[in-house]
Amino acid sequence: MRCSFSKTFIVAVAVAVLPHLPARAADALPSWNDGAAKRAIVAFVEKVAKPGTPDFVEPAKRIAVFDNDGTLWSEQPMYVQLAFLFDRVRALAPQHPEWKDKQPYKAALEGDLKALGETGMRGLTELTAATHAGMSAEEFEEIVTQWLATARHPKFDRPYTELVYQPMLELMSYLRYNGFKTFIVSGGGIDFIRPWAEKTYGIPPEQVVGSSIEVKYETKDGESTLVRLPELRFVDDKAGKPVGIHFHIGRRPIAAFGNSDGDLEMLAYTTAGSGLRFGLLVRHDDSEREYAYDRDSLFGKLDKALDEAKARGWTVVDMKRDWKTVFPPEQGALR
Repeated sequence: MRCSFSKTFIVAVAVAVLPHLPARAADALPSWNDGAAKRAIVAFVEKVAKPGTPDFVEPAKRIAVFDNDGTLWSEQPMYVQLAFLFDRVRALAPQHPEWKDKQPYKAALEGDLKALGETGMRGLTELTAATHAGMSAEEFEEIVTQWLATARHPKFDRPYTELVYQPMLELMSYLRYNGFKTFIVSGGGIDFIRPWAEKTYGIPPEQVVGSSIEVKYETKDGESTLVRLPELRFVDDKAGKPVGIHFHIGRRPIAAFGNSDGDLEMLAYTTAGSGLRFGLLVRHDDSEREYAYDRDSLFGKLDKALDEAKARGWTVVDMKRDWKTVFPPEQGALR
């Protein structure tokens, strides 16, 4: 007796099954050139996501962590949050006339990175306390949201949230399609990134790990709120990244993606675990489409981690060679 299946039945089976199959790299990573980096990504994902293979990892343990600055969006000519901080100093300066002659405020007002650098971590902490605290968590989120809606990159004249890397957006989607949970682990402020990460990257606020200042609970006029304090709580950079992963995520990732020496410890921690692991560094070598920098850069310095990549078997992505495109099309061009 011949068995026949209706078209509706076949479609129903396909809808049920296809989401659980690994996405084909040719479809999922169209902005990546067919080279060693792309093949390494695909080989890793197919091994850990295919049931019955020696390297299979159950979905609950498929954790992938991404640095933000220089890994997911552009970090030159300065970190985006630093540009935000400079603009906050300028906005508040009329209330503080003494700032024009006092460091580190004078450096921020003049955009003098060299002078700011000379003040060290103390200067940056002081600026952050003066511009990021003294308000509720909701008020700070609104300030960040409004700034990103109007601020534009000095070179590309586009909103910063449009200067995300198209190949990395595809990579995060590819991983999520294959059962990964994706996290941002950034040296930037956790409350600076959370307001826009979900819309831009598809990463919800609870999957953002970052540096933070202290907050305290208050009630005012019967309303409950969290107030931001001018005290540093945690720096999620370098050796702080594995600590942040431990406290926020609670699992050692199996894949980590970065671009600088600030990500070295995160990649080392991730790839030191048992089973198949994956580490990747984005190397900026494309001065035409973005920027070219590595060992001597003030922002996103890639020196020791680049040397460690070969010894530890991490994949290094050369932007010029491995990416067909860098940024998504301008939104105006999509209309």
